Amino acid sequence: MKVLMINGSPKADACIGTALKIAGEVFAGNGIESETVHIGSKGIRGCIACLSCRKTGRCIFNDEVNETYAKLQEADGLIVGTPVYFGNPNGTVLSFLQRLFYSYPGNLKMMPAASVISNRRGGSSASFEAMNQFFTMREMPVVSSSYWNDVHGYTAEDVYKDEEGMQTIRNLALNMAFMIRAIQQQKEKGGLPDTKKEAFTNMIR
Repeated sequence: MKVLMINGSPKADACIGTALKIAGEVFAGNGIESETVHIGSKGIRGCIACLSCRKTGRCIFNDEVNETYAKLQEADGLIVGTPVYFGNPNGTVLSFLQRLFYSYPGNLKMMPAASVISNRRGGSSASFEAMNQFFTMREMPVVSSSYWNDVHGYTAEDVYKDEEGMQTIRNLALNMAFMIRAIQQQKEKGGLPDTKKEAFTNMIR
């Protein structure tokens, strides 16, 4: 079993990197492998609505988005981390996720997912909500914790001083490990829910 973790911070070893490291330690202690991919310093552009991915099964811009497909296929869980910029997720993370979740041809159904946010003072709840909306449109269960999944601080060292933040991340990893195993057992026993995707409503009509 494996969890893919996406680090959307421009600084790989800053607050988000520290939070993901803490989560990775918990996964390792529970027999689950994790891999962290750093995309925060990459020049990832936004979607141009060309619909090329509907024909080719991959994004027309051949960058970290397409490179993540294979990693997602191998993963049993997903965590995406972002710092707060002006009360919002990092623009690079948003561009990455918008293109990835629209173009990815594989099945993400029932893969547990979570977002992790870092900020110096405020903006976590709005960013947390924006990030989680990606998961629910691909039928991915959003993993909860004992508080919103955020850590506070300006440096990596500050994160270790945020005792409740670290506790929240550890609990998140424990809950994700549990959900991965529970869902895997159910898939083996009875498969996935038979949901439909036939209706497509245009609100203008």
